Parts: sequence; C-alpha cells; structure tokens
Amino acid sequence: MRKQKLELTWIGKENRPKLEPRILLEDPLRNYHAKHRVTNGDIFDNRLIFGDNLLALKALEAEFSGKVKCVFIDPPYNTGSAFTQYDDGVEHSIWLSLMRDRLEIIRRLLSEDGSLWITIDDNEAHYLKVLCDEVFGRANFVSNVVWQKKFSPQANSVWLSDSHDHILVYAKNKESWRPNLLPRTDDADSRYSNPDNDPRGSWTSGDFTISLTGGQRGAQFAKTGVSENIFEITTPSGRKLMPTKGRCWGASPKRFEELRADNRIWFGEAGNNVPRIKRFLSEVQEGIVCMTVWLRTDVGDNQDAKREVAKFNSEEIFSTPKPEKLIQRILELATKPGDFVLDSFAGSGTTGAVAHKMGRRWIMVELGEHCHTHIIPRLQKVIDGEDQGGISKAVSWQGGGGFRYYKLAPSLLQQDAYGQWVINKEYNAEMLAQALCKLEGFTYAPSEVHYWMHGHSTERDFIYVTTANLNHEQLQQLSDEVGLERSLLVLCTAFRGRGDYPNLTVKKIPKQVLSRCEWGHDDYSLRVENLPQAPPPVEIEMTTAKGHSAANSVQGGLFDEEME
Repeated sequence: MRKQKLELTWIGKENRPKLEPRILLEDPLRNYHAKHRVTNGDIFDNRLIFGDNLLALKALEAEFSGKVKCVFIDPPYNTGSAFTQYDDGVEHSIWLSLMRDRLEIIRRLLSEDGSLWITIDDNEAHYLKVLCDEVFGRANFVSNVVWQKKFSPQANSVWLSDSHDHILVYAKNKESWRPNLLPRTDDADSRYSNPDNDPRGSWTSGDFTISLTGGQRGAQFAKTGVSENIFEITTPSGRKLMPTKGRCWGASPKRFEELRADNRIWFGEAGNNVPRIKRFLSEVQEGIVCMTVWLRTDVGDNQDAKREVAKFNSEEIFSTPKPEKLIQRILELATKPGDFVLDSFAGSGTTGAVAHKMGRRWIMVELGEHCHTHIIPRLQKVIDGEDQGGISKAVSWQGGGGFRYYKLAPSLLQQDAYGQWVINKEYNAEMLAQALCKLEGFTYAPSEVHYWMHGHSTERDFIYVTTANLNHEQLQQLSDEVGLERSLLVLCTAFRGRGDYPNLTVKKIPKQVLSRCEWGHDDYSLRVENLPQAPPPVEIEMTTAKGHSAANSVQGGLFDEEME
C-alpha cells in the first residue's frame, strides 16, 4: 500500500514538462561595460538573459547548480482576465503548476547555504506557502515577512484596503543558513544614552523579568510552583518589589547582586523604579537582528519604486514594482559581496540594479520587450554612474562593472516538411556540440589539440559531435587516437561499423535525444494564448503537455540502428 503523505493537490499536478536544456547565445552587441575600472571590486560577468524564464532556469542548471546564494522572484500575483473561462480550481491549478516547475529548478540552483525570497499578495500567498513547503520541505521555511507596500488607503475598496504584500523566505537547508545582521543605524544608536555617566559609555535599559508561562522554566514552575528567580528586591529608595504574577526576575538572587555591584541594574534616576538591565552600546553585536514587519519608511513602497523606474522610462507598464531599498534589505540579509543573486522574473530590472550597486554578481531573466526598453537602459545608467537614485547615495555608488547579454538558442530539433524531427538548420557545428554536451551531461570544452574532444564528463571520458556519416575506417582511427585509457561518446548522424571499438560508444543523432525533451516549445509563460482551452476539468492538462506524446513517437527512421 502506498504510504500517504500530507500534500497539496491540484488538477494536472502529475503533468510535468520535459524541458529542453537550451544553450545560451551571447550577443556582444548588447553587452555593456564601463569604459574603465572604477574599483578593484568591479564585476563584469553579470548575465542578462532574454527568453522564457522556465527554459532559462533549465539552461542555467548545468553551470550554476549549487552556486546561487540568493534567489529573489516577484512572480505574477493576479492572472486577471487570463482565466475568465475557467472555474477557480483550474485557475489556481495552472498557476501552481507553473510555479512548481520553476521552484524545483530554483532549489537545485541554490547553494546549501542559499535562500529564496518571493514577494506575493494575498491572492496566492497561502497556496504558494504550502507549495514551497512541498518543494523545499516545511522544515526549511524561515519566515513570512510582511511588507507595507502602500501608505494611503484605497477609497474605492469594497472590503478592506490592502496595504501589504508577503515575502516568503525559504532556506535550501535551514541548518546551514543564517541571515546576516542588518547594519546598525543612527536611529538605533540614538536610543543609547548615559544618564548616570557610566565609564563604559552609552547604554539602554531592558526588561529584567521573564515569563513563567512557557518553555522549560514555565513547565517546571507549573509542576512545582517554585522558582529561584522569585524573590524580593529592595530599590535604593527603600521600595520593596516582587515580580508581577506569571513572571520572575531575569536572574537568581546571587547573580542579581553581582549585576547590581557591577552597576548593570538601573532603578531610574530617583532609584525608585522597577529594576531594568543595562545594555551597553559598546557590548552589543555589530548589527541588528531583522524583524518580520518591514515598514515603507524603512524599505520603501510601490510609489517609491514607480518613481525610480520612471527615471529610465516614463511609460508605466509595471503596476507593482519593488523599491530598491526593499531589494537592498533582502540582499543585506541573504548575501555577501561577490555572491550570485538570481531573479528570473526581472520586470524592470531592480534586482540587478541593486545587486550591481552592492557588489553582488547577478543573473536576471526577462521575456518581455521591456528587457530592451527598460532593463538595459537602466543598467547602462547604473554602470555609467548616472543613476544616483534608489540606494546609490546610501552605498556611495559611482558606477563601474558591466553585464553580458544572452538569448536562448532555438530548439535543437525541428520538424521537416514530412514531420520528421531533424537538427535545426540554425545550429552551426559549435552550437550543435555545445547543445549535445549539455543534453548528455558533459562540460563543453573543445580541445585545441584533439578535434574529437568537444567536452568531458571526467578526466578520461569525452564526447565528439559530428554531422558526418562515419565509416569503419574513421571509427577505427578514432578508437586508436582515443586509446585504451580513455573513453569517447560519438554522436553522429549515421555510421557504418564492422568491428568492436571498446573505447567508443557510438550513437545516432537526433535519435539519441529524441525522447528526452519537448522539442520546439519556446514559451512556457503565463500568457492567455498558452493556456489550455477549457475542456471538462478532469481532462485539463498543463500547457506544456500538449503534443508531447506525438513528439516522442517519432523514431527518425532515416538513420541506422545504434551501436555500442
């Protein structure tokens, strides 16, 4: 009997796309770098990727698995009219499938001490929380941060005027992850003073009582009715005090007298108040522990973000952009300079702009044309030092660094006029070798010495890709050159062999990879035209499942049988 488990179920959950691990094509004309190095810490190898974000995440997996320190995503909250023809159950099902597929790859990209931060509103927050519990493990849930995104109430709200978003925080491995402390602020330090001229400097006072209603201390008190920390204290003025009901003093009688003798107990200027413990600024930790309610006065709101975006393009196409100070807060908590930051829903490019100013390495993915109309102009101004808005003055940003622009390669296979799957004509020899290395799990690293070394999986295991029809003499020559100490996977369109080649594994392309992926599927985004039409609910499938079985049934009969 299958063991039952607690899980979230939805229509089409069992359907999963067979994603093609595309290669990324760099476009040097769209790359952008500062004209000169501004600091020794300038970073030039950031990546801006134009293309479907699910395919882009898959494309990054081979190179970046286990390397990304922080992922921030701001996925679509509301689908609006996209789902008008569906009932509510199907609407959420499609959204959950789209998110699940992305979250699973994101988890693999994260380092063991990495974390994921997702902004989301009330429409999907609670579904998303349970989905993340399933993908990341409930034990790796860190917090639900509440961010004040608006200042004024909406006068036309029918029910309550929403003024907050959620930020769900998950660790790849909560045991390995710890948030950084926030930098101390002048406001925080201003709470310290020195009214008694203590030679140790400024201090603030804290409550000197603790609860007796919870934890191990509370359990012990409930059982015995006795606590060592319940005793009478006499103030300097002669007033006698006992802790309030349900609480006890914060130390035993002996420890209290030690603290009092060290002038660490404060009874007020008149010596008549309830005792409080003195905490010195010189002894507190270098930063501040972050709380889970983030006010707009500390991290900005939507209006701040809109003003920041408008400086680069006045066309308002983002209804809920995120302010730079919000991203700064997340990166302060989750990263150090030089760490990789990923945003696969780049939007207006705020994550990359802030990460760049903070000295983090960044990767952003965006499919919309605003990648070119908003993100690139914004990043160019950041790199040139012309962007002095957002957090620029707070971090003393002067410009520098750069980024490389990539787009997703087209699908490796396409159907010809007869419906047969063939290698895409847009692929040259280098692209083909790189794509097949990725599909077969090899690192693409062509040798300048051996023509047959296109990549490697180990120090002695290599791959060779060719569109040639190899005969026995060519295979034998390959086998002799490879030698018995090494092995070679040969991928070719066809071959004729007459012997045994112990160090070669010969496979045909495209047959070798035909059933691996959904070929020719370029868009997994949440667009109306990509959604399944509205059949009976039991037959609803994810958009990525359409045509899948038909694609896999084609066997490419133009090629010879494979040989190992």
